[in-house]
Amino acid sequence: MDMSFFARVIFLALCLYSAVGRAADVDNVGFLILNYHDILEEEERVPPFDRIAVNKTHLEDHFAWLKKNNYHVISIQDLVDAQHGEKALPSKAVILTFDDGYLSFYTRALPLLKKYKYPATLAVVGSWLDQKASHNNIPLMSAAQVREVMASGLVEIASHSYDLHHGVVANPQGSEESAVTSRLYSSEYEEYEKDEDYRKRLFQELNKSSERLLQVLGQRPRVMVWPYGEYNTIALEAAKMAGMSLTMGLDDGVNTLANVHAMKRMMLADDPNVQQFAEIVTKKRVGRELRVAHVDMDYIYDDDEEQTAKNLSALVERIAQSGANTVYLQAYSDPDGDGNADKLYFPNRHLPVRRDMFNYVAFQLRKRAGVKVYAWMPIMAYKADVPLKWYVKEWRDGEPQLSRHVYTRLSPFNPEARQFVGEIYEDLSKHCDFNGILFHDDGILSDFEDVSPQALEFARDVWGLPGEFDKLHASSELRLRWAQHKTELIGQFTDYLTDRVRFYRPYISTARNFYSLPLLKPYSEEWYAQSFPAFMKHYDYVAIEAMPFMEDAENPKQWLTELVQKTAQVPGGLDKMVFELQTVNWKKQQDIPMAVFGEQFQILKKNGAKHIGYYPDNLYHDQPKLEELKKYFPVARKE
Repeated sequence: MDMSFFARVIFLALCLYSAVGRAADVDNVGFLILNYHDILEEEERVPPFDRIAVNKTHLEDHFAWLKKNNYHVISIQDLVDAQHGEKALPSKAVILTFDDGYLSFYTRALPLLKKYKYPATLAVVGSWLDQKASHNNIPLMSAAQVREVMASGLVEIASHSYDLHHGVVANPQGSEESAVTSRLYSSEYEEYEKDEDYRKRLFQELNKSSERLLQVLGQRPRVMVWPYGEYNTIALEAAKMAGMSLTMGLDDGVNTLANVHAMKRMMLADDPNVQQFAEIVTKKRVGRELRVAHVDMDYIYDDDEEQTAKNLSALVERIAQSGANTVYLQAYSDPDGDGNADKLYFPNRHLPVRRDMFNYVAFQLRKRAGVKVYAWMPIMAYKADVPLKWYVKEWRDGEPQLSRHVYTRLSPFNPEARQFVGEIYEDLSKHCDFNGILFHDDGILSDFEDVSPQALEFARDVWGLPGEFDKLHASSELRLRWAQHKTELIGQFTDYLTDRVRFYRPYISTARNFYSLPLLKPYSEEWYAQSFPAFMKHYDYVAIEAMPFMEDAENPKQWLTELVQKTAQVPGGLDKMVFELQTVNWKKQQDIPMAVFGEQFQILKKNGAKHIGYYPDNLYHDQPKLEELKKYFPVARKE
């Protein structure tokens, strides 16, 4: 099984969209980390060559540009001194890192570092020092050469693990993924690595890495550079226990002293010339536009596993050609289409597993189509064998009763229900690798919900509102206050779910489905418990249903125009809003003609929309039509 991690690494480094406001100001409070790998001579740049290699001439151009533009290349010791308050970081601070310990660092990069008097960090793999003269046919440095570069006084030697720079079988389909963050899957026993075994493996591995570098260098490393940029909370803890409290992943953006435990690094790939390098350093790859395909896993699943494989292959090829750079991928099963999770597509402790395939499908989309994958998950709508008191109650016929809404929602006021959902999200993140979470549009509470005893007690004791429905409903002012509190409560609940995921996948982004009416008519928050300003606070992106036919808009063009204009009225709104067009008119059971889709796409763009997606994608009868979609969707994906 081919790991093909270079494609994944490039994707992580080049296609990771930063949340609005994520980058700090490197001129004043932050520092950049730049990442290199193999350094080539010009004559070696003949296809096929490693996309993460850089021409030596370009490397010197990069160094010269940094010097000319008053950037200050700092060492790890400078960073530690600043961390301890012994001195301040200079403005425009930059750290240079080189991964894998290739011989070209010794022969080509080190002379340039000496010429410019630039410090750098070299990350080496312990087992490669012991066993290998090359990696992927690229010569590696010897232990003696590593000692020599350290003795130069310019180079900090960091751990790149002892033997985690490879993939491990991470699912029943056999795809190989990060040895740091993946649970080993045994096809013989059809089971995943247990929590305690996974934890033990990481702690032993990082301790062994530290011990090996002590033997080679006479001192332990204080920096851990994660292979492929992959890490999680357990890995960070293991690194700290092994003496490496400074760690580095792969993520675009600027660092501050507050995040030295898991620093971002910007990979230099595709051999950027000096103009491209300047663009990367100054703009930090922020503000990229999203093109989102919203995909139902239920369309891909088939009882016949061979047919499922064919369906997946067709989907991946379609997405790769479409120009989409992001996929919202259903992680739950909803065969009756009522929006509730009946089963899940990943191992978990609470609901049946329709098939353990989300991780594999996400891996294939990332690896072969080069897209980011968000796990599309319900917030509260789970059909589960749990006590009825866990569910949302509505006021009906003068008393609280189980809600009749199509979404069978667990109550966010019930601690046991919150824990139940939290454990589902935790299990998702343990067993699956993905780039983000899309929270489903089930996160609503009407002006008659939730009136379960716990919800009414919460309204009274925590929010200072009346604890009786009749009083809560007595005036529009009270109803709106009640709704605003519920909006924030659901936002805080999704923050909790995000935290459960980020324990294992710290780098994920978040998005949440949003109905159009609370944007167009903010007073309707009373009926939905949804608000754009509140969503702006809690999520990296907000995915609004830009679906005029579903909303029976009299003038769809005007309706879409108003949707963008209302978004623009909120500061930063257009940077976060993803406008999801409909490709099916569900009320007429007809596909939306591509001429109409294209016109609506252009209306959104003309009025300032940055991020645009569509739902649903139907590969079986080519809707939306791929050849037409390719005219609208492509944006720069691999710059």
